[in-house]
Amino acid sequence: MTVEDPNFANHSGVDFSTSGAGATTITQSASKRLAFEKFQPGVGKIRQTGYAMGLESRLSKDQILALWLETLEMGEGPEGWMTGFYKASSAIYGRPPAELSNSEFIRLVAVLIAPGSYKLRENDTALNERVGRIERLVAGTCAPEGLSDVWLEGCRQPSDS
Repeated sequence: MTVEDPNFANHSGVDFSTSGAGATTITQSASKRLAFEKFQPGVGKIRQTGYAMGLESRLSKDQILALWLETLEMGEGPEGWMTGFYKASSAIYGRPPAELSNSEFIRLVAVLIAPGSYKLRENDTALNERVGRIERLVAGTCAPEGLSDVWLEGCRQPSDS
């Protein structure tokens, strides 16, 4: 939650103020995957926001989180493209998320921002940098630079490329 939607527990589907949250909440992301196969920016974002607010009024936060986790794009796995956090955990590590080490779990979280760009099955330098940024964020040793700092530039180290 700290990485993807820090204020998830408190907002009603939309969040325009939390640093590092970006313009899309977990609820909006789930909405996009559930109801907007051919998403178009602009009016599409407005519709997605309305749908997200509807989800928030009808489902619990746990239900929304479960939908989101089930529909996440996780990148390439051993048998092709992976969808779903649990499925990716099983495909990459052979066990459910609850049994992963912190570093394994954070590697899965790290790919969420750009699943097609990171390689979970390899020693991917860019993924390792992202993991490091998330570890620093979770440890409280850095903070996002503002609302749009979804890449966690505020957690960049001089050694990051």
